[in-house]
Amino acid sequence: MNLLDNIKKDNLPKHLAIIMDGNGRWAKKQGFLRAFGHENGTKSVKTTVECCAKLGIENLTLYAFSTENWNRPKLEVDTLMKILINSLKNELKTLVENKIKLHTIGNLEMLPKSAQKELLEVINKTKDNSRMTLTLALSYGSREELISAIKNISSKVKNNIISIDAIDESIINQHLYTQNLPDVDLLIRTSGEHRISNFLLWQIAYAELYFTEVLWPDFTEQNLYEAIISYQKRERRFGKTSEQIK
Repeated sequence: MNLLDNIKKDNLPKHLAIIMDGNGRWAKKQGFLRAFGHENGTKSVKTTVECCAKLGIENLTLYAFSTENWNRPKLEVDTLMKILINSLKNELKTLVENKIKLHTIGNLEMLPKSAQKELLEVINKTKDNSRMTLTLALSYGSREELISAIKNISSKVKNNIISIDAIDESIINQHLYTQNLPDVDLLIRTSGEHRISNFLLWQIAYAELYFTEVLWPDFTEQNLYEAIISYQKRERRFGKTSEQIK
């Protein structure tokens, strides 16, 4: 049975976020170095991006590299940066053909200059695309993002640009990396881990969480459909009762 037939097109998450986990374990299980897993993980990225665009999901955010990932062995970090650069070069045509806009969040100044250059080039060449926004979280940490927002807001309060009484959710949203994105509706994490790992802590306040044992390089179109079908079966109450929703 094709799971696609069970997906309701009028109840898709407007913002889907994915913690792509398990590349290293996938490679180790097969007797290869972790880098082999990262390379194969790019195939799942391509499949997921194209599938989301086809479904009509407006925003897809992928946790590609965290601030904590800089603590990994230098060889692995260098490999990840090379994979990023090559993927951007190889997938530009696909992004343009599918009318997908590339966006990034995180401390991009930490990235190698070559990666920054490639990112800016692809962002510029896709900036007018409107079918879907693909956001890559690179050198990203949610706590760092929140600290940055607090500092910026505090500075504006100090300089009488913002009144302290005017600070609300809207003001905070305007100072986050994700200021142009809606809150996350569905968060998927692969590889069987059940934690958030410092990813979009503010933005997932009312997100539906979906955890799967599948390692990221094995994540297929059908696995994505399973997650969306699970999401569509849930009652999203946002603090209200079932009776109020109905």
